[in-house]
Amino acid sequence: MTERMAKLDRLLALVHALSETGEGLTLGEMAERLGVNRRTAERMRDVIATHFDLEEIADDRRKRFLIRDSLRRVYTRPTPAEVAALQAEAEGQRAAGRTARADQLASLLAKVKGALDDRERRRIDPDLDALARLQRTMVAAGPIATVAPETLTIVQRAILAGCCIEFDYATEDRPEPRWRRVIPYGLVHGPLTYLLGKMPGRDEEPVYFRLDRMSDTRLSETLGCAPEDWDIDGWLAESFAVWRDEKQDVVLRVPASSAARARGWRFHRHQQVEPLDDGGMRIRFSSGGMRELAEHLFSWGGELVIEGPVLLCETMRERIAAAQAMVPSARPEQA
Repeated sequence: MTERMAKLDRLLALVHALSETGEGLTLGEMAERLGVNRRTAERMRDVIATHFDLEEIADDRRKRFLIRDSLRRVYTRPTPAEVAALQAEAEGQRAAGRTARADQLASLLAKVKGALDDRERRRIDPDLDALARLQRTMVAAGPIATVAPETLTIVQRAILAGCCIEFDYATEDRPEPRWRRVIPYGLVHGPLTYLLGKMPGRDEEPVYFRLDRMSDTRLSETLGCAPEDWDIDGWLAESFAVWRDEKQDVVLRVPASSAARARGWRFHRHQQVEPLDDGGMRIRFSSGGMRELAEHLFSWGGELVIEGPVLLCETMRERIAAAQAMVPSARPEQA
């Protein structure tokens, strides 16, 4: 065994010894067990203390040390940063009005905190308070849509049970709800939460149903589940966002002046980037949803050129014309 491996072997042996003792070990006892001097045992103890909760016990002016929990507990115990991240996400979902999602995250947060014993809480509370006080999830502008918690629960139960979902559904164009029965193909979370569902017995693609527009949601007695080879990620990649229409081959040219920004941007999960001789770049991907893509590209005004398809260029012109209607016409100065 090499010297480096021997040091590692002694360190692991000390970890096990500290976790198996009930009374704790003094530095002298550690050194004796490992066959090292007291200073070496002290350094090893300090290394272990950075990775484990090493408890110190006073015994007749001597200090004893032990690892109170099982070794497995050390690797499953959440850190303050992890708990704070979960808390920030739960609060962000609630601030955005997504209460059903927030309730699930809050319930998970309560269970994580509830699994900690008093000593663990005392250990993480100071760091958790500091991180939670100065950490937030940004709430961006967007639709306000409240989903009933029971709706989300029923959709998830249907996915697990392998049965259809029945509900009444309303749209902006048809506010009067109509009955629907669909096979659940997935849940898609974002500014809005959607059920991806397919009508049973029909040879059609799944479609989106907004959960906030579903009412009287219930499990169906009709069985139905997504096929084993169903790839929700692949299906989502076929569209820029929610709107689905015929896939188009999109080509965007970015000049050298905007190339640095574009390198740090994702237009599509399956995009291909081609560097150009002038320092610019060309971005290609296939997708539907030209209207949503055109509206997204507004934030790139003057920094890229749409080379194709023609449909995207036409859609962009339509959205520009619609945007111009938002700006008051200039009035001639009064004499």
